[in-house]
Amino acid sequence: MTLARVVESFLDHLTVERGASANTVGAYRRDLRRYQTFLAERGITEPAAIGEADVAGFAVRLREGDPEHGALAPASIARALSAVKSLHRFAMADGAAAVNPATAVSPPQAGKRLPKALALDQVQALLESPDTSTPIGLRDAALLELLYGTGARVSELVTLDVDDVSHLGDDPHAGLRLFGKGRKERLVPVGSYARAALDAWLVRGRPAMLERARAGGPALFVNTRGSRLSRQSAWAVLREHAEHAGITTEVGPHTLRHSFATHLLDGGADVRVVQELLGHASVATTQIYTLVTVEHLREVFLTAHPRAR
Repeated sequence: MTLARVVESFLDHLTVERGASANTVGAYRRDLRRYQTFLAERGITEPAAIGEADVAGFAVRLREGDPEHGALAPASIARALSAVKSLHRFAMADGAAAVNPATAVSPPQAGKRLPKALALDQVQALLESPDTSTPIGLRDAALLELLYGTGARVSELVTLDVDDVSHLGDDPHAGLRLFGKGRKERLVPVGSYARAALDAWLVRGRPAMLERARAGGPALFVNTRGSRLSRQSAWAVLREHAEHAGITTEVGPHTLRHSFATHLLDGGADVRVVQELLGHASVATTQIYTLVTVEHLREVFLTAHPRAR
């Protein structure tokens, strides 16, 4: 069996049997395509012909880079090698190879990166940026309020349908059901600002946008053509309004999610509660935000105390 065929079978396995999301499968596909290209340069097209030296050589290539891709960060190298290891475990289980050449190859240790959170005044400026006299502005306001108000991932919000939020208008205490990584379900509360922005979008913005587009559909957030707003477009909305609000710090797809968690902990929320709200499988993932708040306290101390330095 050729390596290309094993890779496709593995990706099908991820989708069908493990229920991996399209984003996860896409990331595996990109990493394994790069692996296949590297092995093809060595004349290897079958999984049984791959040795430990080949996997180790791929790790070196990722670290040193090439003219097309450049060097990868330690976290990206670890992700790519994880994909390779999973592929070889699958190849053994499927009978395409007798040994796993990736067993002894370890990824580099990634440095601990603290998540970037916006200050409260920056968040306020960002949320006030959309022009709510237009349908697009109403959509953007609802999207940003929900991102900050619930700590949801961008990918979680753009998959919502109108039916998923229709109950919020009937019950002021109802929560929003979200599906995170691995389709893990969680229920998050929705504050009054997010509810008001969502109601304005559903009553005035979304119908007007769909009417202009002469389209229809179940999606909660739509673009000007009436189609479901994509994850990339939602990220572009965030960047656009961050620029409009005069925010010069780096803004990414998870910026409001990071800000949500950091501001909750700054306000005295228990880390276990924040873990549940974010949908983290392990509290260790959430605890990195406590490092952010400690660093913030240190900065305030050094700045404000007359004998701190």
